[in-house]
Amino acid sequence: MQIMLTLLHVGVGGPRWLDWSIHLDTIALIIVMAEAYRYAVVTLRPRVSDAGRVKRSQVALFAGGLLALLLAGGSPLHNIGEQYWLSAHMLQHLVFTLVAAPLLVAGTPAWLWRYLLCSPRVLPATRFLTRPLLAFGVFNALLLVTHLPGPVDLALQNGAFHFLVHAALVLSAMLMWWPVLSPLNELPRLSPPLQMSYLFVQSLLPSVMASFVTFADRPVYPFYRNAPRLWDVSAIADQQIAGGLMKLLGSIILWSFMAAVFFKWYDQEQADSQEPRWHDVEAELEEMGLQR
Repeated sequence: MQIMLTLLHVGVGGPRWLDWSIHLDTIALIIVMAEAYRYAVVTLRPRVSDAGRVKRSQVALFAGGLLALLLAGGSPLHNIGEQYWLSAHMLQHLVFTLVAAPLLVAGTPAWLWRYLLCSPRVLPATRFLTRPLLAFGVFNALLLVTHLPGPVDLALQNGAFHFLVHAALVLSAMLMWWPVLSPLNELPRLSPPLQMSYLFVQSLLPSVMASFVTFADRPVYPFYRNAPRLWDVSAIADQQIAGGLMKLLGSIILWSFMAAVFFKWYDQEQADSQEPRWHDVEAELEEMGLQR
């Protein structure tokens, strides 16, 4: 038993909080996802009649999503958030929902999403679930519930429940990102103006939740109130940092996506405006004597 525990714990020397604990649930999930992706790209793709090629950029994006899951769920960040700091816990959730989730959605080829989500039996359900208002509501409701003091304390004391919370956050975040990143005509993304509006509202709601943590005059979470103090950072200061991260870092990521949507939309509008219109083509043909 001692040998097994030793194999599951990688000490880097120095403070115990810097040790990199190998969480088997996180590692197993990432291995399963990576192998499923490999199977789809190598084995399944030739069997799907309308499957297109898989771009290297898509593979890189999906791998980046898996790496984000690993860094958030299996690095010292996880240990600090699970034992000492609420701010590390909040940062971990931001990585799950605003970094890993969009990378996983964007890194999955359109033909694979179509294979998974657009069969006659599944399509009605996926159309319902990916409606923007529903996707938005499911994610934010889950985000709110999982950041209430009761669920947070339960997750920090129960490893299985903590894993389920993380899995639910990632899945609901992928659902939330769908109206912005969808590659499918059957389950279309919003128009660029609506995408920006959608992301703008999404940037506001976590800020409202963060304000209750940031401006509270006492520790909100009993677990972190009683946790050992790391680097003499008080529970109140840690709580204020957590609220700031949730508000500022989350807003920066979402506004970056908004900027990307805007510039892509602007470039498309410019390209469309430069395309010749049919009546201009007709006029040129008449001048050339090729049309009456």
